[in-house]
Amino acid sequence: MAAPVGNAAFLLLLAACYCAATLACDPNGAKFGYVGSVAPDHWGALSPNFTECAVGTNQSPIDIATAGAVYNPALQPLHRDYTVANGTLVDNVFNIALRFDAGGGNVTVDGKQYRLKQMHWHSPSEHTINGQRFPVELHMVHASDDGNVTVVAMLYRFGRPDPFLAQLQDKLAALYAEGCDAEKGAPVPAGVVSLWPLRLRSHTYYRYVGSFTTPPCTENVVWSILAQVREMSVDQAAALTAPLEQDYRRNNRPTQPMNGRVVQVYRTAVP
Repeated sequence: MAAPVGNAAFLLLLAACYCAATLACDPNGAKFGYVGSVAPDHWGALSPNFTECAVGTNQSPIDIATAGAVYNPALQPLHRDYTVANGTLVDNVFNIALRFDAGGGNVTVDGKQYRLKQMHWHSPSEHTINGQRFPVELHMVHASDDGNVTVVAMLYRFGRPDPFLAQLQDKLAALYAEGCDAEKGAPVPAGVVSLWPLRLRSHTYYRYVGSFTTPPCTENVVWSILAQVREMSVDQAAALTAPLEQDYRRNNRPTQPMNGRVVQVYRTAVP
């Protein structure tokens, strides 16, 4: 469905994602953020590496208008082979991420296998459903051996505690404590994390081709947005933003133009 992103572009993206400085930055030092002169509307002019943020025609996130989503019988279920993995919590300045250096399992999309590299959270959500924005959105970033990238996204409302995040409660507190000393930005080992709570069967998901939602806004990313909205507690959502500086605690990029793209929908067949 999507052309290869290419290993070089993917490595550049990872370098940008793991940049730890006073402000979020690219490898050449260009700063980006969510307010003022470094806000999303200005990203494309902040660095030559960020041009696609302004001129790209397949950008993310988007608003998913369910009435316009086209059912595609050729889409397959999302086969997610997640079990347990050793993770590391990272304060990327512009988000909090859980990184899996040795991989965190696999997802199969259109018959192609992608390995889970990292997951991170945005608050409030970046994607919207029929114009509705949710308190939190989780992005699970996967890469294939040939450099293609796919992201599985989950939306959260406030409610019952999320069992997956419950495993990280103490580690998130440790990441927050780093903000008071000179070690801010140092990764916090999360230990062995069970990914089973993220394997719940998805009866419906939305599929489209877009981009990463932070600079350099690389395109040809295959997105799968789960239709089932999950729950987390208000305290858990606060723990995901507490380590971030104030200007990054609302870290959602505005929705982008569709430019003629079609959102496809997968639904489990009803007997």
